[in-house]
Amino acid sequence: MSLISFVKEAGEKLFGRGKAQAAMTEVQADPGNDAKIKAANDAAGDAILDYIKAQSLSATGLTVTFDGASSTVKVYGIAADQATKEKIALAAGNVAGVVAVDNQMTVDQSAPEATYYTVKSGDNLSKISKASYGDPNKYMVIFEANRPMLQHPDKIYPGQVLRIPPQ
Repeated sequence: MSLISFVKEAGEKLFGRGKAQAAMTEVQADPGNDAKIKAANDAAGDAILDYIKAQSLSATGLTVTFDGASSTVKVYGIAADQATKEKIALAAGNVAGVVAVDNQMTVDQSAPEATYYTVKSGDNLSKISKASYGDPNKYMVIFEANRPMLQHPDKIYPGQVLRIPPQ
């Protein structure tokens, strides 16, 4: 169980479409309405859950909640392994509008935890690999550790948080 920080402005833009957008518009029109705030939070949580599932990530009893006041996501469930647990948290956090993920998931098969790295302007996976492992040629280890969220080793962006698996 851990709290992972993210850059609020970086990531997938999930809240600007569908039910999440409609719910956010309702809250903006009537910001003091608790029922509308709950509906907006629920819609945002559902959008994040759908995004996680679209990445072919799953866990038993996977539940995602969103608190718009703190811009925090909580994830619950039982992942098959440590990597899946971490990837689910990353998918939830690399969403525009999210500043933190409270990862309350457990795992069936425990393993050493990865560290996290927030991409800066000018970074590439080779540079991150050299800083993390002392070898720029291990960039594919980082790439594979962040699939399916990463589609190509050259497609990372500032503010994105990546898993850096242990050596």
